[in-house]
Amino acid sequence: MSIFGIIDGEKNIILTVGVHGCETWSLILREERRLRVLENRTLKRIFGPKRDNMSGEWGKLHNEELNVLYCSPNIVRVIKSRI
Repeated sequence: MSIFGIIDGEKNIILTVGVHGCETWSLILREERRLRVLENRTLKRIFGPKRDNMSGEWGKLHNEELNVLYCSPNIVRVIKSRI
Protein backbone atom coordinates (compact mmCIF):
# COMPACT_ATOMS: atom_id res chain seq x y z
CA MET A 1 0.00 0.00 0.00
CA SER A 2 1.36 3.40 -0.93
CA ILE A 3 1.75 6.26 1.53
CA PHE A 4 -1.02 8.15 -0.26
CA GLY A 5 -3.42 5.25 0.33
CA ILE A 6 -2.54 5.30 4.01
CA ILE A 7 -3.04 9.07 4.13
CA ASP A 8 -6.46 8.81 2.48
CA GLY A 9 -7.50 6.14 4.98
CA GLU A 10 -6.32 8.18 7.96
CA LYS A 11 -7.98 11.31 6.58
CA ASN A 12 -11.28 9.47 6.30
CA ILE A 13 -11.00 8.18 9.87
CA ILE A 14 -10.11 11.60 11.27
CA LEU A 15 -12.88 13.34 9.34
CA THR A 16 -15.50 10.72 10.19
CA VAL A 17 -14.79 10.88 13.91
CA GLY A 18 -13.99 14.57 14.05
CA VAL A 19 -16.89 15.83 11.98
CA HIS A 20 -19.62 13.64 13.49
CA GLY A 21 -22.34 15.99 14.67
CA CYS A 22 -20.36 19.12 13.82
CA GLU A 23 -23.49 20.89 12.61
CA THR A 24 -24.42 21.52 16.25
CA TRP A 25 -20.96 22.59 17.41
CA SER A 26 -19.75 26.03 18.22
CA LEU A 27 -15.97 25.68 18.02
CA ILE A 28 -13.92 27.69 20.44
CA LEU A 29 -10.28 28.48 19.85
CA ARG A 30 -9.04 25.83 22.28
CA GLU A 31 -11.04 23.11 20.51
CA GLU A 32 -9.75 24.23 17.12
CA ARG A 33 -6.19 23.98 18.39
CA ARG A 34 -6.82 20.50 19.79
CA LEU A 35 -8.22 19.30 16.47
CA ARG A 36 -5.21 20.70 14.60
CA VAL A 37 -2.84 19.01 17.08
CA LEU A 38 -4.63 15.68 16.59
CA GLU A 39 -4.39 15.97 12.82
CA ASN A 40 -0.71 17.00 12.87
CA ARG A 41 0.25 14.17 15.25
CA THR A 42 -1.46 11.65 13.01
CA LEU A 43 0.23 13.02 9.89
CA LYS A 44 3.64 13.04 11.60
CA ARG A 45 3.23 9.36 12.39
CA ILE A 46 2.26 8.58 8.81
CA PHE A 47 5.03 10.56 7.12
CA GLY A 48 7.65 9.66 9.73
CA PRO A 49 10.93 11.49 10.30
CA LYS A 50 12.75 13.47 7.66
CA ARG A 51 16.42 13.26 6.76
CA ASP A 52 18.57 16.34 6.32
CA ASN A 53 20.35 16.20 2.95
CA MET A 54 23.44 18.04 4.15
CA SER A 55 24.17 16.38 7.49
CA GLY A 56 22.31 13.10 7.01
CA GLU A 57 20.65 13.47 10.42
CA TRP A 58 17.06 12.51 11.10
CA GLY A 59 14.58 14.99 12.54
CA LYS A 60 10.89 15.65 13.05
CA LEU A 61 8.70 17.21 10.41
CA HIS A 62 7.47 20.69 11.23
CA ASN A 63 3.85 21.68 10.74
CA GLU A 64 4.65 23.83 7.70
CA GLU A 65 6.38 20.87 6.05
CA LEU A 66 3.36 18.69 6.80
CA ASN A 67 1.09 21.24 5.12
CA VAL A 68 3.23 21.05 1.98
CA LEU A 69 3.25 17.23 1.94
CA TYR A 70 -0.44 16.90 2.83
CA CYS A 71 -2.11 19.36 0.50
CA SER A 72 -5.69 18.96 1.73
CA PRO A 73 -7.70 21.36 3.86
CA ASN A 74 -7.20 20.85 7.57
CA ILE A 75 -9.94 19.41 9.76
CA VAL A 76 -10.90 22.80 11.23
CA ARG A 77 -11.63 24.22 7.76
CA VAL A 78 -13.71 21.17 6.86
CA ILE A 79 -15.76 21.47 10.06
CA LYS A 80 -16.28 25.23 9.64
CA SER A 81 -17.47 24.70 6.07
CA ARG A 82 -20.14 22.26 7.33
CA ILE A 83 -21.40 24.41 10.20
